Amino acid sequence: MQSKFMTYPAHARAVATLGLPLVGGHLAQFSIGITDTIMLGWYGVDALAAVTLASSYFFALFLLGAGFAFAVMPMVAGFAAEEDEVSIRRATRMGLWLSIAFAVAVMPLMIWSEAVLLLLWQDPSVAADAQSYLRIAGFGMFPFLIAMVLKSYLAALEKTQVVFWITVISMFFNAFANYLLIFGNWGLPELGLRGAAIASVSTQAISMVGMIVYALIVLPEHKLFARFWKPDWEMFNRVFRLGVPIGLTGLSETGLFAATALMMGTLGKIPLAAHGIALQCAGLTFMLHLGISNAATIRAGNAYARGDREHLERGARVVFAMSLVAALLAIVGFLLWPEPLILAFLEEAEPARDEIVAIGVVLLALAALFQLVDGAQIIALGLLRGAQDATVPMWAAAVSYWVIGAPSAYVFGILLGYGGAGVWMGLVLGLACAAGSLSWRFWRVIVAKVGA
Repeated sequence: MQSKFMTYPAHARAVATLGLPLVGGHLAQFSIGITDTIMLGWYGVDALAAVTLASSYFFALFLLGAGFAFAVMPMVAGFAAEEDEVSIRRATRMGLWLSIAFAVAVMPLMIWSEAVLLLLWQDPSVAADAQSYLRIAGFGMFPFLIAMVLKSYLAALEKTQVVFWITVISMFFNAFANYLLIFGNWGLPELGLRGAAIASVSTQAISMVGMIVYALIVLPEHKLFARFWKPDWEMFNRVFRLGVPIGLTGLSETGLFAATALMMGTLGKIPLAAHGIALQCAGLTFMLHLGISNAATIRAGNAYARGDREHLERGARVVFAMSLVAALLAIVGFLLWPEPLILAFLEEAEPARDEIVAIGVVLLALAALFQLVDGAQIIALGLLRGAQDATVPMWAAAVSYWVIGAPSAYVFGILLGYGGAGVWMGLVLGLACAAGSLSWRFWRVIVAKVGA
């Protein structure tokens, strides 16, 4: 049991030890999407626009289902603090059950995604290309969600190094598979978008197998897959009740970004391609905040289970400070070097290169604006999840993103004619509202009742 009188430097070291492998793992995972974007950008703007739309669609659904994996993390951290190995197994196993069931439920939305995208006013050719990608990539939902549950389980037990290394191996495999299948190198057929989709599914499968093998070998006492078919309805309901609001919170945020992609799609292929590049850059820096947030969930879950208010407060101050430093570094990069960042995604011979860069520079300037609030909202969410507080944050996020953020993006970008810059202004406003409301919830409600 950790002392409640840990100093701030001691908290920072503990968060860094736990969080840096998680940050590295998230960066490696995100680089899989960046690799797809860069290589398909080299392949052509049409392919880049399609994968931007398809990825937004896929991840909106993925994050809804990932709520069950994120629920496993604070539950396992709390059970570990209580040394309750049976409950660790029960929570993880039911998280896997729920994730598999979710993947089955959303497969029709992958297979017939073109119809959905057309209902959302997307360009018919882009919607058709996106469907050809999703009809293959959609099967990756199964291994992706299973791997996410196991990552949460291992991270909550502070086995973060293995999460990092398995994800790094997957990253290199994905890059190599893309090189072979998108462009048809080494005598293989040139498959373009479909090649990127095959590479992604294969990559997620490798990650899943790696997590399963490690869990079986290193933690055999948990017997995760013994009598896996046996239901545990009491724990199933507990994971479900925590996972649904977490998933809906993730869907609110990712849905906001997906909605902005749809709005950009109505402006044309070039603004959509610029949006995709800017989102990849902003998403890369977001992985720093997400890794710190995961560490915050684990440590807050441990402190909350013990009723250790001092540990909870000090740890929270440390993770907010670390997120602030990461945000400031990102702001400097986006404002000083926007063009090199954007050009990395484009072929020199691309006819629309100058137009994409011009739009992308403006979007990256706005991405710099929301670094502070984007980091603050995900850190606050991580701390709230550690306390297994999910329902009120779900509503706060829904209001911030869908009552304020999305309508503002539509008004500024479409109705008032500010284009991509206006759409991103709405993003900034929604994220700022979420950061404020979620931070208030943690400090004024959760901290106040611990040890009271």
